[in-house]
Amino acid sequence: MQFVRQHTSVPVPKVYMAFEHKGRVYILMERLRGQMIGQGWVYRSKESKDAVLRSLKTMVEEWRAIPAPEKAGVANVDGGPISDPRLPKQFLWGPFSSVDEFHRELRNGIESEHLTGEQPHMPGFDRFISLHEQSWPASVFTHGDLSSSNILCRGDEITGIIDWETAGWYPNYWEYTNAWNVNPRDTFWQQEVDMFVTPWPDALEMETLRRKYFGDY
Repeated sequence: MQFVRQHTSVPVPKVYMAFEHKGRVYILMERLRGQMIGQGWVYRSKESKDAVLRSLKTMVEEWRAIPAPEKAGVANVDGGPISDPRLPKQFLWGPFSSVDEFHRELRNGIESEHLTGEQPHMPGFDRFISLHEQSWPASVFTHGDLSSSNILCRGDEITGIIDWETAGWYPNYWEYTNAWNVNPRDTFWQQEVDMFVTPWPDALEMETLRRKYFGDY
């Protein structure tokens, strides 16, 4: 959050103190005014929804424009491991020197040359591999958890973006696919994601296949 405050105008809580007590880390931060954007969303007018989503799009574009460190790869804001409870197998991942290395870990090291036959038990897996192995641009700064519960509003004003623990340098599609899949009970929010993050339909297909074969949540 301090990094975001230093590099953008995005409203985030001020951090007053961080400390460890009995093996657990605590953060004392500002309490922002507002309610979760999902509360009453279905009752908003189209004009109100459009105004809020335009503001959110501007904020997302602002943090995605933060210049990445040289050879950022896929890592947290300080270059260390990423933390995302939705990823299978373990809590901490990496850091990774490149998007390719990150993708390889996500698919358990399986390469296209390992695929033989038509693999009827894994339909679409060859497509998944080919999407992973395409050329990807440099990583961008990503919140990684843009569910409706992490965006606070008062009226049509966004008063805060919260829960930055998954933030870091990720493939450019990660913000989109995670916002789309972040909460299985947040299906109404899926209809809005294309309005504030550049759509990546191929990446969404790729992530759907990854979650099918390797797990999520």
